[in-house]
Amino acid sequence: MATDPNKNDKNHKREQDRQKKRKALDEATKQDHTKKQGYWQKLKKTFNEKTGHKSRIRVLPIWLRIIIVLVLSIVALFIGLMVGYGVIGDGKPMDALSWDTWQHIWDIVTKTE
Repeated sequence: MATDPNKNDKNHKREQDRQKKRKALDEATKQDHTKKQGYWQKLKKTFNEKTGHKSRIRVLPIWLRIIIVLVLSIVALFIGLMVGYGVIGDGKPMDALSWDTWQHIWDIVTKTE
């Protein structure tokens, strides 16, 4: 049985390609733990050389977005209370935020009057 010299060359070339890919992957995944990367260094590295795509850097972290949404929801609730009580209900808008008003509403709901 004769060996095909082209087959050996192909195998050798494949093995070289695999080694090059492994080396490139090792280089790409190396991290320098001696210094921390700041925001602007991360921003400069948003372009991924390996894939050729831009990666996304968030301006506002997710936890800050959640807090902003919660605060805006509470503000909208208070504005809605004031508009509903003051404009639609013909009362003073600031009375919607007083404790006595809510105590009166609770008494009506639970019929403890």
